[in-house]
Amino acid sequence: MDTNEKLVSELNKLIEINNDRVDGYETAAKETEDASLKSLFGDFASDSRGFREALSKEVMKLGGTAETGTSVSGKFYRAWMDVKAAITAKNRKQIVASCEFGEDVAKDSYSDALKSDTPWTSETRKLVESQRDKIVAAHDRIKELRDTVKA
Repeated sequence: MDTNEKLVSELNKLIEINNDRVDGYETAAKETEDASLKSLFGDFASDSRGFREALSKEVMKLGGTAETGTSVSGKFYRAWMDVKAAITAKNRKQIVASCEFGEDVAKDSYSDALKSDTPWTSETRKLVESQRDKIVAAHDRIKELRDTVKA
């Protein structure tokens, strides 16, 4: 696999994670009646749409084709969240806890990508690091909510 193919592959994994986040937060927004949570989940989904767009542009610059699907683990996450929401009768604390699980996956995926032997360009590395930092902040916000939101 040449340098560009390796970079495109890693970027496509991150695009899948952002597709997962969009789907996950859209599901979470549907499962809650709390207006502030709906707004927060909408903001996080919007952030991931922007992340996905920026990553897709990088893939196209490298001559690759941007991923449009979700990851296998993302499908599992959404299914798990749907089941959890149904079982808990739209319990806000459980929805937020499910979102935190998804944020853990996203945060770890970005960290793993940056630790990999992927031949990052300085511009692409900065983009991925910036997105990772925003995902870490989102994770921390969700964790804080999980600890404070009432069932």
